[in-house]
Amino acid sequence: MTQPPTQQVPAIHHRRVGDVSLTVVSDGFLDGSMAVLQNISVEESSEMLRAVFRPVPRRTSLNCFIIQSGGRTALIDTGAGVHMQKSSGQLLRNLAATGIAPGEIDTLLMTHLHPDHSNGLATAEGGAFFPAAELGMHEAELAYWTSAEAEAEVARSGQGVPTGGAYFPMAKRQIAPYADRMRLFKGGAEVFPGVTAMHFPGHTPGHCGYLIASGGQSLLIWGDIVHLPEVQVPRPEVTIAFDVDPAQAAATRRRVFDMVATEKSHIAGMHLHFPGTAHLGREGDGYRLFPEAWAQTL
Repeated sequence: MTQPPTQQVPAIHHRRVGDVSLTVVSDGFLDGSMAVLQNISVEESSEMLRAVFRPVPRRTSLNCFIIQSGGRTALIDTGAGVHMQKSSGQLLRNLAATGIAPGEIDTLLMTHLHPDHSNGLATAEGGAFFPAAELGMHEAELAYWTSAEAEAEVARSGQGVPTGGAYFPMAKRQIAPYADRMRLFKGGAEVFPGVTAMHFPGHTPGHCGYLIASGGQSLLIWGDIVHLPEVQVPRPEVTIAFDVDPAQAAATRRRVFDMVATEKSHIAGMHLHFPGTAHLGREGDGYRLFPEAWAQTL
């Protein structure tokens, strides 16, 4: 008797942006409390999830992105590694299904250094998971996570790291193996062939998105512009306790929403449901997310 499957096939999804190849690689998911959402009650946010048949409490998808362009290979974000929930840390397993070995990745681009994005940089022994890769991030991101003043403020307020100050030593430990091959940049810089960094501050000071443009096509990987799309797309004023500057994060979200809706941009996000690509359109006084249908061909 044939046994029924016990797990999904590796979660990868390929698409093209002009001459650039983009592969979405799932790192799994995290389950968490609704209480971290701000400017909305737990009851209201929970009802918004139930209304669209999503699990309560929240389930947050984790996506990473492989970009192949100009004979080179970049990885945007590295997922949660082995330091968070067992449902996360699936990047390397799923990466194997792409046929790309960690040693073939020459560039790592970080949206920011929260652990669900950066804990896949270093092994438990402190080595580099990606031994040939240069590590790139916005200069303000490195400055924040290496700041004793910022760490002390989080310990006082809890805003930005509501679970305590462990994120600071964690971030420093993850980037340590790349100290001699780190590249810092500002927004607006081309950081990889066909890829431009876009500074979207608020969630963290150096939070970045990455715009892929090639052959008259484009796609914006917008990082953590939203964490819970069912709530924050229709209600962009809803922030999260992980935002370092909630007011700035909400203002940035509105600015990015307006930009991508006006330009009808193709978007991708770390916390959009896998495969994480979509469009955003205006609906009444707000916005609506239109997930991309499965592409049968490349």
